Parts: sequence; structure tokens; C-alpha cells
Amino acid sequence: MLKRTVRDIDVAHKRVLVRVDFNVPLDEDRKILDDLRIRAAAPTIRYLRERDARVVLCSHLGRPKGKVVASLSLISLTSRVAEVIDANVTFTQETIGPEAERIAAELAPGDVLLLENLRFFPEEEANDAAFAAKLGALADIYVNDAFGAAHRAHASTVGIAAHLPAVAGLLLEKEIDFLDRIVTAPQKPLGAIIGGAKISDKMSCLRNLLGKADVIVIGGGMANTFLKAQGRAVGDSLVEDDQLDTARAVMGEAEERGSALLLPIDVVSGNRFDADAEAKTETAGETADGWRIMDAGPESIAAYGAALSDCQTVVWNGPLGVAEFPKFAHGSAALTRLVAGLDAVTIVGGGETAALVRAAGLAGEFDHVSTGGGAFLEYLEGRELPGVAALLDAAAKHSGW
Repeated sequence: MLKRTVRDIDVAHKRVLVRVDFNVPLDEDRKILDDLRIRAAAPTIRYLRERDARVVLCSHLGRPKGKVVASLSLISLTSRVAEVIDANVTFTQETIGPEAERIAAELAPGDVLLLENLRFFPEEEANDAAFAAKLGALADIYVNDAFGAAHRAHASTVGIAAHLPAVAGLLLEKEIDFLDRIVTAPQKPLGAIIGGAKISDKMSCLRNLLGKADVIVIGGGMANTFLKAQGRAVGDSLVEDDQLDTARAVMGEAEERGSALLLPIDVVSGNRFDADAEAKTETAGETADGWRIMDAGPESIAAYGAALSDCQTVVWNGPLGVAEFPKFAHGSAALTRLVAGLDAVTIVGGGETAALVRAAGLAGEFDHVSTGGGAFLEYLEGRELPGVAALLDAAAKHSGW
């Protein structure tokens, strides 16, 4: 990584403000449904505690839109954070200001403090300089370990770097290192699986992968647009008609640049968009009116497996179908097992895809399951992430070190 990391600084007895991504899903009773992001941040927190740092954690949760929303208070996460890091965690309803500064100043080496939701303040998302300065007053050093928020130019990801020496945490370093294996120096052959509903959401990612990836599998609703662009029947399937010319251009560019672009061979269609819809497997491109494509069929999965079998690196973002409906989740589930069994470096990104992997109990079989969704895609697009750009370069020094 071309940025300074927490390993490059002396944190002993220093107050370290760590931007974590604890934006975890909660149920109606505010119980955590998936603690992946908390567990992913644990190595950095442990690293700092083991070196007698005084740790101040800050995060957002949900979209309170600059207002205090009780159901989105980080107090509901405190006990789980404490369990994961095996240490006491103090929570404060303060985020900035004299009381927060007093509590942070009184921390002993190894103590951990969790601040209230950053997004209770509209100044956070506005990257307000004064708000960033108040955050900076809580600590001596800033560590960004929130990859999932690194594509946002907010006060806690970008503005803060004007007030404290800013470095990457262990999770952020790991995320970037794995993604660089795709974007910068992939071990070839490189395979990419891009699914999801809309081609417009993934177009920049697709274009950046053309020429880099030897095999690109197109799945999910976005595959319907490609099929229709070839003049094939897709019935009532989700299609972006304004992207048909773009899809044709991508297919032509893939051929020119030597990337094999794979579309479904067979599909599972439903007679309505419903979990209990009637389903049938049919040849791709032969879906009649009144039916809509909802999943990839078994012949498609077999073809994807054959094409990916020789790849040394495989990245996957986006399900192959309407995976939230069990009847139409078989293609995505089969692909999960297939990719988990490849003799390759396997990287998964995006909330839906990561959820598929965890639901199958196969997360441990993948080399990396990213904590980022938007940040993951933007990095694959070749874009610079503001939260990473704000950190000190590896060669940079700070007068206080």
C-alpha cells in the first residue's frame, strides 16, 4: 500500500481516533443481524490496545440525515464490540465538544471509547471543516479503518486529515491490497463475475475490467439488457432500454480487447415477480411475454465454471438472480460453491454477494470478503477513493513523529 499505515507510527500512550465502519444491519429490536464489519475492525483495535494506545472509535450507523434518531444510536453496538475485542468499551452520547474531549483525555492506555453516531450531525456528510477540527481535538493520531466509507468525502474520512496525522488501519490496508491484485497487478488469468440488477450501476466497473480480465461473467438483471441488445427475447424481464447501445459497445470492446464476455446459456424464469411465482428453466433468449428472467440456469453455471477453472484470480460482485427469493437463488448458491472451490485467489465484494457467501457457510473458503459495497465498486472502476487519498503517503513524514 502506498500510504502510511498504523504500523508506521508510534501509538504508545497516544489518543488514537479510529474511523471504523460499524454500519451493521439491525432488526426491529436493534439486535445485530450481521457483525462482519465489527469483527473486521477488531485486528486494528487489538493492535492499538496491545501498544498501549488510548482508542477512540467513531462510526456512522444508518441514515439519520443529520438528526438524532434513537434507533440508530451506537449504544446498541457497545456490548458486541466489547465481546469481539475482548475488552471493556465505554460509550458516550457525545461525539464532539468539551465533554467528549474530557472523556477522551481521561482514557488510560488500552482503554476503548465509542462515540455516538457521526451522522447525527449534518456537518459530517458536508465535510464541514469546523466539525472535522472538533473531531481532531479528541486525539493525537487519526486512523482510517472504514473501507466501506472510504469513497465518501466526509469530515471523518477526509476533513479530519487536515488536523491530525492520518494513516490507514489494518483492515483498510488489507482491502486495498486485495483490490490492487485486480486493478493494478492481477495474477492472470483474471476472472470477474459482475451481477446485479442494472448495467448502469456497473458500467464503469465493466469498462475498467475490459482488457484486464480474461473472463467476464455477466449475471443478474443486467444480463437481460445484454441479451436484448443481441436481439434475443427476454419477455417482461427487467431491462434498461436506454443502455442497449452501451451494452453493444461493451460487447464489441470486449472482443477487441481479448476479454471473453459470458452471458447466460439458460435461465430460470417466473411468471411474476414473486417468491411463489411459477418457475421454469429455458434457453436464454427465448423468454416469452408474461414471463421474466429471475435466475441463471444449471447449464450457465457449468459454463461459468469451465471458463473460470484456469483463472488464478477471481473477483465477484452481484448475485446472478433474485437471490432474496429462495426459488430463484439456486444459481447464486451454485456459483458460491463453484467459486469457493476454485484454486485461485477469490475476492468477494458488495453486501448482497457477501451475504450469499456467509449464508452458505463458505466465507472462510474465500481469500477475502470485502466490507465495502460502493467503495469496492469505485475501486474496481479505477477511481481514487477520497478517504484513502487523504492519508499520508508512505514516504511522508509528520513533524510530530
